[in-house]
Amino acid sequence: MSDYPVISWNEAGEEKSARWRAENSAPPPKQVVIADDRMTADAAYRLACEGNALLWRGDFQNARHLLQAMARRIDKKPRQRKTRKMATAPTPTPVEAFHRHRLAQSQRARTLSLLLLPFEAGHRIPLRRAPDVHSACLEAYGAGTEPYIASLRELQGLIGAYEWRKKGVEVPALGARIHPYYGVFAPIRSEYVGLVAEAPLPELAMTQSSAFDIGTGTGVLAAVLARRGIQRIVATEQDLRALDCARENLTRLDLTAQVDLVQADLFPEGQASLIVCNPPWIPARPSSPLEYAVFDPESRMLRGFLSGLAAHLAPGGEGWLILSDLAEHLELRTRAELLAAIDAAGLKVLSKSDVKPHHPRVSDTRDPLHAARAAELTSLWRLIAT
Repeated sequence: MSDYPVISWNEAGEEKSARWRAENSAPPPKQVVIADDRMTADAAYRLACEGNALLWRGDFQNARHLLQAMARRIDKKPRQRKTRKMATAPTPTPVEAFHRHRLAQSQRARTLSLLLLPFEAGHRIPLRRAPDVHSACLEAYGAGTEPYIASLRELQGLIGAYEWRKKGVEVPALGARIHPYYGVFAPIRSEYVGLVAEAPLPELAMTQSSAFDIGTGTGVLAAVLARRGIQRIVATEQDLRALDCARENLTRLDLTAQVDLVQADLFPEGQASLIVCNPPWIPARPSSPLEYAVFDPESRMLRGFLSGLAAHLAPGGEGWLILSDLAEHLELRTRAELLAAIDAAGLKVLSKSDVKPHHPRVSDTRDPLHAARAAELTSLWRLIAT
């Protein structure tokens, strides 16, 4: 852990320090206040809003309740006077609503991340009624050879991800479960997997049964292609954690003989009859490394896939681009820009299949981005070289 930064604080008149762990690479807080069961939610919320981190020394379950109470204070409805004032303000454009929502999410996450927990070596929390979190922390952090400090909110994310990994995500189009790792995008929105399972395979794949899965993540699309009979699949991924995740899933499904995993930025060497890519759908800057599966700054991965596709397609092959049009409804990218990028890459659209998402946010009218989500379509673009 010598590469991790150090967080320092004063406790009972004594200067103390420990390693700082944060999966989002956030720097350690500079101001740390010792907190315990006597601290009220109002006081904790005020201190966090002022930028103070709260190092918890009380009962673990009380820390959980305190975090929930702080979240309620952030999420509470504005006062009636403020509501009347907002009613006279002009309706924000979709892109304005998106940026306001992202800012609010970022501020909320930053405030709630300031409730901190101590950890001893071996990922043990030395607090009353603390759960055994060794396995969850081990999977995300690796070995814990010395004490450290981490956020309670982050720990909850680790525990949730660990439960998802044990339970798995049912993927109807695959007829099996996929077990995501912490920080690897889970195929909860399975409609895009269904598109890959149902699209007609290129004729070339009947005689040259090869495919590339670009940015494989959990390996779910590579698994679908293997189940469809593609004999040789190369699945690429930059992130080592995602590669480990894909390897475990493909092993569970007994598909390792058909799929080779390669660490690469986009394409492997050579050509294939089918190349599939499901890039991040939103062209915006992620606020943490964990958001790179959703946010693609300046559409870097999308444009990289399109610009390199023709050179890696075998003659007569197809590229399948799986992409939501949510960015278009948020005015972050236009359809004309997408079509221009396809044309500039020397590609032609053979066909496009659409499906409506069915996740809970589609019907959540309280969501600031509800209008865009309600209009969203997820599409599979079949592309060929011109």
